[in-house]
Amino acid sequence: MDQKMKDILDRGIYGAPEIKSEERSLFLTTIIERIYIALTKKQVFKKGTYPEVITKMKTKPNAHLYINNDLSYPHYSNYIQEASKLGIRYTIVNPQQDTPIGLVLAHESQAVDEKEIFIKDDLYEKDFKEE
Repeated sequence: MDQKMKDILDRGIYGAPEIKSEERSLFLTTIIERIYIALTKKQVFKKGTYPEVITKMKTKPNAHLYINNDLSYPHYSNYIQEASKLGIRYTIVNPQQDTPIGLVLAHESQAVDEKEIFIKDDLYEKDFKEE
C-alpha cells in the first residue's frame, strides 16, 4: 500500500492530526498567532476588568473570547457581560491540561499582527513563576 493511501486510511480511523496541540492546550484551544490579548488566571481574578482587554473587544469585532473553566464565574463575569454587549462570541473552555492562561481574546481563524499579547504586571509574573 502506498503512503498516500495509508495516510487517508489513518485519517479515517484516527481523525486528522491536530496542529500545534501543545500550543492549543496552553492558549485555551487557539494558537498564538491568532491572539489579540491574553490574561493569566491571577489577572482574571483581579477585581474589575483590564481596560486593555475591553479596548481590544471594542476595536476587534471579529474576535472570540476564550475563558478557562477552571475559574469561577464571578471572576470572569465582567468580561462575558462586556463581550455580550459588544457582540463578541465567547467559549468557556475545559483545558486538557493545567495552564496559567485564564482568558484569551483571539481571531477565530486568521493570524493577527500583535507584537505583545500579554499585560506584564505583577500578577502575570506570579502566574508564570509558579509554572
